Amino acid sequence: MLSSLLHAGTFDLRSVLLSLGTAILLGLVIALIYKQICLQSGTFALILAVLPLLVASVILIVNGNLGTSVAVLGAFGLIRFRSAPGTAKEIMFIFFTMAVGLACGMGFLSLALIITILVGLSVIVMEKTGFSQTIAKEKELRITIPEDLSYNGIFDDLFLEYTKVAELSHVKTTNMGTMYELCYHIIMRDPKKEKELIDAIRCRNGNLTVLLGLVQRERNEL
Repeated sequence: MLSSLLHAGTFDLRSVLLSLGTAILLGLVIALIYKQICLQSGTFALILAVLPLLVASVILIVNGNLGTSVAVLGAFGLIRFRSAPGTAKEIMFIFFTMAVGLACGMGFLSLALIITILVGLSVIVMEKTGFSQTIAKEKELRITIPEDLSYNGIFDDLFLEYTKVAELSHVKTTNMGTMYELCYHIIMRDPKKEKELIDAIRCRNGNLTVLLGLVQRERNEL
């Protein structure tokens, strides 16, 4: 059975140092995992390394005091609403580090180690096997057409030939209203034929701009 090194209402210097030391070491491990799977880690990796230590420190300070617990909860609420939202992956890592910090602060060091190993290995395996890349084949196609050209069904035969899925996302005016920009979400039948599709579209839109790329996702979108 897992047991805690700490007891409510008491402080033992050796146990406290062991809890905080474990928190910072596991925080560094989590930060290294994050840097392995994210191309742009920036200062967020530093935050992940320190966050378990901070959470463990807060739990040690509370140490069973109900009034202090309420005050800390209010402080965390203020921090949350004054922080910019992040990606789903960043939020997951924040919960990861907080769970480890809570376990260390409560004295369950074995549990904190188990959480770090299991969650860390799961994240690495899923990332390396492409589990989170299921929508990578979806592309965004932006086509500019003159205002006097009716866009209803004009490219349907091309989409039928070159794509598995082609859905008109939105239409907007551009260039002072003299042109329309059509935005499609498509999945190619054969990615090697992207140039053929673009050339065929250019023959119908008067050789105006055609843009094909990855679907733009909002950074703060879950």
